[in-house]
Amino acid sequence: MKQTNLGTPDVLVIGGGNAALCAALTAREAGASVLLLEAAPREWRGGNSSHTRNLRCMHDAPQDVLTDAYPEEEFWQDLKKVTGGRTNERLARLAIRESSRCRDWMRKHGVHFQPSLSGTLHLSRTNAFFMGGGKALVNAYYRSAEALGVRIRYDAPVDRLELVDGEFRAAWVGQERIEARACVLAAGGFESNREWLREAWGQNADGEWPADNFAIRGTRFNRGVLLKAMMEAGADTIGDPSQSHCVAVDARAPLYDGGICTRIDCVSLGIVVNKHAQRFYDEGEDFWPKRYAIWGRLVAQQPGQVGFSVIDAKAVGRFMPPVFPGTKADTLEGLARQLGLDELAFVCTVREYNAACRGGSFDHTVLDDCHTEGVSPAKTHWALPLDMPPFYGYALKPGITFTYLGVKVDERAAAHFSGEPSRNLFVAGEMMAGNVLGQGYTAGVGMTIGTVFGRIAGASAAAAVMKEGVEHAAA
Repeated sequence: MKQTNLGTPDVLVIGGGNAALCAALTAREAGASVLLLEAAPREWRGGNSSHTRNLRCMHDAPQDVLTDAYPEEEFWQDLKKVTGGRTNERLARLAIRESSRCRDWMRKHGVHFQPSLSGTLHLSRTNAFFMGGGKALVNAYYRSAEALGVRIRYDAPVDRLELVDGEFRAAWVGQERIEARACVLAAGGFESNREWLREAWGQNADGEWPADNFAIRGTRFNRGVLLKAMMEAGADTIGDPSQSHCVAVDARAPLYDGGICTRIDCVSLGIVVNKHAQRFYDEGEDFWPKRYAIWGRLVAQQPGQVGFSVIDAKAVGRFMPPVFPGTKADTLEGLARQLGLDELAFVCTVREYNAACRGGSFDHTVLDDCHTEGVSPAKTHWALPLDMPPFYGYALKPGITFTYLGVKVDERAAAHFSGEPSRNLFVAGEMMAGNVLGQGYTAGVGMTIGTVFGRIAGASAAAAVMKEGVEHAAA
């Protein structure tokens, strides 16, 4: 056994993405010495945060890149709607309120913001976009952490934790034991652990293992090792292991790190069918930033875990184009052949949908009055007939971003054991996101949770160390 002997850090942060970095920076600002352990090599640092673009944040008046106001109650109602009420309102509102105070702190650590990009204008009021995206944000935080004296180690996956009655003692990297006075866990979910995903999703009625056909949109390093360790240590957990941020991505997406460019954003502008050429959900239920993350789960529940997003020429230019071009044909029959769908069934589905469309004033920026009647499932907004060639089709498969099963925490981000908060062990980011996200998603809220609870966890860890120091001095 090797014992680390560089001086016991006040705070050990385990993880290398947004939440971990926010925790490390905040703890260091509070005067604590900090060691951060990132499982990935330096070139892959940052976890899923490298693929992010924006932060959803409350504001009561326009602010530079943010148009108009986005008050607390509206943010809460948006979150409540997409989660179906499966959220801890107390913690959710804490995240919402604190999001209004994040951006000045982020700027201090080198993050720059820019106006919403073309194709993301629905978010211009609610979400602040990072200049250079998540990779630039992660790099800025690492530069700031290094300048402040945070020690950083890469290629340092923590295998297990040493806990005594819910208190942190040490972390193990292989045979190396690393002590600290307090610890923040921000090591991600279990989305890149295929075996755990298989267990969570099980087999469907057709004998398929749906998780075998998932792409992992982000890092390959989030295998849930520390989440499992916390569960085995008796930590209180929250969330359904099958719930996640799960997006419909291009079926040609890579197994890992496809990121946002593999997402298919034209769902609300056409129809989506399964491999039997049947529609299975309302494509126009709500604005895309509020509903895009339900489509991965919907596709996962279809035979073969595959779907096909179909549009016509009218939709071109109205959505963020994906990295791969779609299948193109001048006839519906030709498109069906290229997509491998039954021609008769596909044409029948499209004609049935077209006949059900009821005209109105099409406007993709509002919940318009273009809808269907007499067809199931209904399309409640933006329902235009698919009648203008050429036609385009995109094969879809589920893309997991992060899982929602996590450790139960309180307003201090303290981990709980049998209902009691730990004195010196705190959790942030994906490892506790299930406290706020029981299901569903709305754009940018993952970064809200990671940033807010990362800062809270860092401050709480530093405070725990200072309190311990005061108690020792008094003794």
